[in-house]
Amino acid sequence: MRQISLAVLIALAISGCSTITDMKTDISERMFGRELSDPPAELVDFKASMTPKVMWRASLGAADDYDFTPASINGQVFAANAAGDIFKFDAIKGTQVWKVNAGQRLSGGVGVGADLVLVGTASGYVVAYDQAGKMLWKSKVSSEVLSAPQVNNGVVVVRCGDSRIFGLNAVDGARKWVYERATPALSLRSSAGVAVDGGAAYAGFAGGKLIALRVEDGKVIWEASVAQPKGTTEIERIADITSLPVVDGPLVYAVAYQGKIAAVDRATGRVSWGRDISSYTGLNSEDARVYVSHATGSVYALEYSSGKTFWRQGDLKNRQLSAPLPMGGVVAVGDIQGYVHFLGREDGAFEGRIRTEDSPVMPQMLALGTNGILVQTRKGGLYAISLK
Repeated sequence: MRQISLAVLIALAISGCSTITDMKTDISERMFGRELSDPPAELVDFKASMTPKVMWRASLGAADDYDFTPASINGQVFAANAAGDIFKFDAIKGTQVWKVNAGQRLSGGVGVGADLVLVGTASGYVVAYDQAGKMLWKSKVSSEVLSAPQVNNGVVVVRCGDSRIFGLNAVDGARKWVYERATPALSLRSSAGVAVDGGAAYAGFAGGKLIALRVEDGKVIWEASVAQPKGTTEIERIADITSLPVVDGPLVYAVAYQGKIAAVDRATGRVSWGRDISSYTGLNSEDARVYVSHATGSVYALEYSSGKTFWRQGDLKNRQLSAPLPMGGVVAVGDIQGYVHFLGREDGAFEGRIRTEDSPVMPQMLALGTNGILVQTRKGGLYAISLK
């Protein structure tokens, strides 16, 4: 946990916040994101073995306090901003194909699938467009949508800020089911969404719980404990899964802040292995390795079936890293100053670096083909970066 006085946080929560939601937002912001408690580590010099280049960039507009993730499908890129604008670009050239406005502030997106382009609003709507930018439907859910809606087996699965998960008919947005559970009074506000695969939806919750739901009807398949709350105060006992679970073959991986990273069997919900690593922004996997950004700024590469450490890169302390994005021979991570760092897959050594702009990189970057990545920043820059 960042070095923030627990007494100060509690006093702030009591005196400065009118609701539990305000309290969660305030604590989350002070712990992770817009307010630095410790300065980022100075960047180290290294001999670059690759020279990443910006293929194209676009100005989207600010994300404000929300996290947005671009999406790519069929040679097209979709992105959004907090003001309600949704964009479509050509993935190769970066030319803008269309821009529409949802007529209200957006808080989550973009999701694509089943010929739909999906966003969520701060007022609690899921809005679906077709590939030409025509609005098809909008559906009311229980609260603001903080992550990108997902599509699987004809169902749009969306998670709300109050931790409810909805299943909506992909054709018309009609509600099919809703999943809800009791959560602790004090938990972290995050943009952790839902991972969908093979008819199942996976989501992490406060208290280190990971669940699998059946996409068809929202029934619980299993529930697993990734981490157990520890400590004597409510803040010390926060052990929330605040990032997206990652599905890889027979396993699903999840990591909790102030908790553990764990590999869970997708069929049974049994925890195959776990170890003490804390993360707020999350993890990724590729080719029998799991990569995770530690809350303090280290990047770990772990063996997929045991959790054994292959390497640790510790020279990015306090740089508030994005989730790692493995891309063949390198692993990319973005930071709070707009840099994207490229680490060697085998040893974690720095191989390349590029700066987008003086603005934090969003928690999730996106692969663009086999040799490119998409990066969205908080100020609203969208960058397509080539790794060649």
